[in-house]
Amino acid sequence: MPTLFEPPLLTRLKAADRILIAGAGGGFDVYAGLPIALALRAAGKEVHLASLSFSHLYGLDADVWLEPELARITPDTRSAEPYFPERTLARWLRLHRMPDTVWAFASVGVQPLRAAYRALVEHLGIDAILLVDGGTDILMRGDEAGLGTPEEDMASLAAVAGLPEVPERLVACLGFGVDAYHGVSHTLVLENLAALDRAGGYLGAFSIPRDSREGSLYLDAVQHARDAFPEHPSIVNGSVAAALQGRFGDVRFTDRTRNSELFVNPLMTLYFGVTVESLAAHNLYLDRIERTHLMRQISSVIEEFRDGLPSRRPPRMFPH
Repeated sequence: MPTLFEPPLLTRLKAADRILIAGAGGGFDVYAGLPIALALRAAGKEVHLASLSFSHLYGLDADVWLEPELARITPDTRSAEPYFPERTLARWLRLHRMPDTVWAFASVGVQPLRAAYRALVEHLGIDAILLVDGGTDILMRGDEAGLGTPEEDMASLAAVAGLPEVPERLVACLGFGVDAYHGVSHTLVLENLAALDRAGGYLGAFSIPRDSREGSLYLDAVQHARDAFPEHPSIVNGSVAAALQGRFGDVRFTDRTRNSELFVNPLMTLYFGVTVESLAAHNLYLDRIERTHLMRQISSVIEEFRDGLPSRRPPRMFPH
């Protein structure tokens, strides 16, 4: 039973033995799960890391593939593509003498992605999955004026929602406010969290302590990734790292945001937790992407769903 001293999300994860922490939105999202992964490993749990990859995986050596859409990435995995967050994370893990495999899911539709998840669950004996979103756009139900970048998040959510054999399936969001960069209203994020709470699916919020081992290692990992990709650093994790260091406002750490205004703030260091089941039930179009095989099919379904749909806008008193 959760107590005031421990958020329900962590209570549920600590009851599991073998946990898969997967970046829901692709790219660097898996980094947002590092503090939780490190804390669970310190508590004696077996934790595995995975990511929906934005890299071109199909040129990898044959021996890395567990399934057609699932690759085992290590620090030594060969790839001609310079942008490879999964391998960069694996190299950081090795630097710190930690288990250094990061599983990479291909960027595909719900059906093949679910098959890949199921294969990994069976291969590793997983009894809990934590999807991690860098930002909060995974909480959008579909009728908001701005959805952020929903395709990959929704593919991951739908894939894991179809795995009832996994006893615990959860979602954690880190980086409250960063999706304003993609047009998301964070008033509606809070409204959606309230609705999830009424439905019994909200699992509370907690922050990363800056001076904790997990906070220090997260900052180190983000800097390591930034050094690896100076021209394409993670905006989400760079913003969270800046907030964790006490910075505020329009913090500049990359030219990628030169035409936008960021709002780095202390709430970016908060995790918001919900259950997969409640979030899937809350979404207005998830059933429509169920039979997809390609990511572009998900994009088309979302566009068709939203065509002519009245957009839910935030109350005027809370415009941002």
